[in-house]
Amino acid sequence: MTSTLQPAPATEAVKRPGRWLALSVLVLAVLLVAVDATVLGLATPYISEDLDPSGTQLLWIGDVYSFVIAGLLVSMGSLGDRIGRKRILLVGATAFGAISVLNAYATTPGLMILARALLGVAGATLMPATLALIRNIFHDPRERSLAVGIWGATASAGTAVGPIVGGFLLEHFWWGSVFLINLPVMAVLVLVGIRTLPESRNPNPGPWDLLSVLLSLVGMIGVVYAVKEVATHGVSWPTLAAGLLGAAAIHGFVHRQLTMPTPLLDMRLFRRRGFSGAVLADLLTVLGMSGLVFFLSQYLQLVQGRRPFEAGLAELPAAVGAVAAGLIAGGAARRFSVRAVVSGGLAAVGLALAVLTTLSESTGYPLLGAALLVVGIGAGFSFTVTADVILSSVPRDQAGAASAVSETAYELGAALGIALLGSIVTAAYRDFTGPAGTPAQAHESLGAAAEAAAHLPPHTAQTLLEAARTSFVHGLHLASGAGAVVLLGTAAAAWFLLKGQRLESAG
Repeated sequence: MTSTLQPAPATEAVKRPGRWLALSVLVLAVLLVAVDATVLGLATPYISEDLDPSGTQLLWIGDVYSFVIAGLLVSMGSLGDRIGRKRILLVGATAFGAISVLNAYATTPGLMILARALLGVAGATLMPATLALIRNIFHDPRERSLAVGIWGATASAGTAVGPIVGGFLLEHFWWGSVFLINLPVMAVLVLVGIRTLPESRNPNPGPWDLLSVLLSLVGMIGVVYAVKEVATHGVSWPTLAAGLLGAAAIHGFVHRQLTMPTPLLDMRLFRRRGFSGAVLADLLTVLGMSGLVFFLSQYLQLVQGRRPFEAGLAELPAAVGAVAAGLIAGGAARRFSVRAVVSGGLAAVGLALAVLTTLSESTGYPLLGAALLVVGIGAGFSFTVTADVILSSVPRDQAGAASAVSETAYELGAALGIALLGSIVTAAYRDFTGPAGTPAQAHESLGAAAEAAAHLPPHTAQTLLEAARTSFVHGLHLASGAGAVVLLGTAAAAWFLLKGQRLESAG
């Protein structure tokens, strides 16, 4: 692809000592975030039973992390460019581990939501720093493609390790234990990273503009909150005010970046079709997939009656497919084309989501496992290549901010996906008709229905669970169908937006 950056000679990467050991530290940070995201889905039924959140609070527990991290990623990526990416990574990892303890010992839904929000603040420092450091450690384009593939494969592996380890912990300990698994990973990351990671920063960074940071945070949270509330409760004056405030803040952020001599984010990056196309593809892809991902663990446990460890194993094919695809995605994009690999991967995910609209309470595992494998393969190809396109589009000095844009698209897509598709599931679920004596809270979530059924006579409990499960699966069908439409549309858009894009080759 075209870029103003001239790639460094391959020999520079070959002579750089310890670059692969440094990569192993960076992927630990990715593992930290991926494991945390996946264990929450498994722990949701237990959190619902213990903390008794409302349906809205349960959605907030699921998406407030993404709200906060989406609002801070650009600011933290730019901060890393200024004070040092190694420094912000190690400080963020330490904070991430410490706040995980607060998540583990939350005693109320409100405290759990606060803990997830604080974790978002810490998490915002990690992902941009890892990609930016990869951009600065690996100068040879083919090595960088492999490093990005390993980075993405580790994130996918985390989605497999998280449910399996989390499922084991949930069967033997209380739900808070799934958050404590972050601590040993954090400890290894910090201790090894201090010795192996090279420091890098922008040599002429300019000031870190606090007003821009505030505008970014208010804008992202305001807009995403408004979308979530409209999708869940409809339009109201407070929701409309929040959305308008967020839109005004984003407009102010963009205007300020265009007028500052050294902005937090160089908005001219979006003039590059490859950069903009890759960012948009990531956002829409995650939006289409995230609602399904959030509710799949509940389907496996509360509808099909699988134990947590078994549910974790059931989700393994998606991670296996993503790992395998991520490792070969760079080579495939160079042999064929960027747009063929990205569009083909997204189309495969869309078709797999369409297949999931046929799920029922008694669906056998071969169909579900095959669909999840295709989802993983398609996502692995797409995400790896788009990350490589984004990284190679910018000079190394701006790698932190550009990586933050990529991660913002991911987190914003996750927040919007959980809000929109999750609200589809919730709205469909609430309409079920239970037997006489069904408590009102059973309509809040499937976990609440299971808890209510435990206190009802056997026949009434069975009737309640059958009605609730049928309604939940119907909602899952709607979310999967909507996700399929989004993914297939994104595949078509990527085919045009990424036309002519090429990954760099070794000089």
